[in-house]
Amino acid sequence: MSADRVGLLQVYTGDGKGKTTAATGLLVRALGQGLRTLLVRFLKPAVPRSGELIILEQQTGLEIIDAAKGVIGRQVDPEEMRANVTATFDLAAQRLRTGDIELVVFDEIHGCLNRGYLDFERFAGFLDQRPAALEVVCTGRRAPVELLERADLVTCMQLVKHPHEQGIKARKGIEY
Repeated sequence: MSADRVGLLQVYTGDGKGKTTAATGLLVRALGQGLRTLLVRFLKPAVPRSGELIILEQQTGLEIIDAAKGVIGRQVDPEEMRANVTATFDLAAQRLRTGDIELVVFDEIHGCLNRGYLDFERFAGFLDQRPAALEVVCTGRRAPVELLERADLVTCMQLVKHPHEQGIKARKGIEY
């Protein structure tokens, strides 16, 4: 890791498609340049495996920590989710303290913060104490205002039109 590297905070938010896709593209770019990376997945089920996860799991230089608890289309116990998300985040934070990871993606962390599954103060404390060269990418709808204020880069994916509105279900290899 370069001693003069400055790690920034990037936020990908909005109601449009593409937040995880953009973060995945950044992971691929970083891997191509030899950076050591970590993907931390929240609120997504273990099954079915998404296409990007299948290919990323095969890459050298990428570690994955997966909460493996999906929330889409099912009732969840908020306390169970809070415990799962907090444990997943704490594991990631511990791994990142070593200082050898150069890019971390916290996928769907905004939903965790908005639903109270992860305390913002806990996450903010991590951001304040993270290694100086660590690039942090956060994804999800409705990024908390406090996170937007801290961010160095904010991209908002705006929904204009979506096939779901026409009754087209998520397609393997395209949406997952």
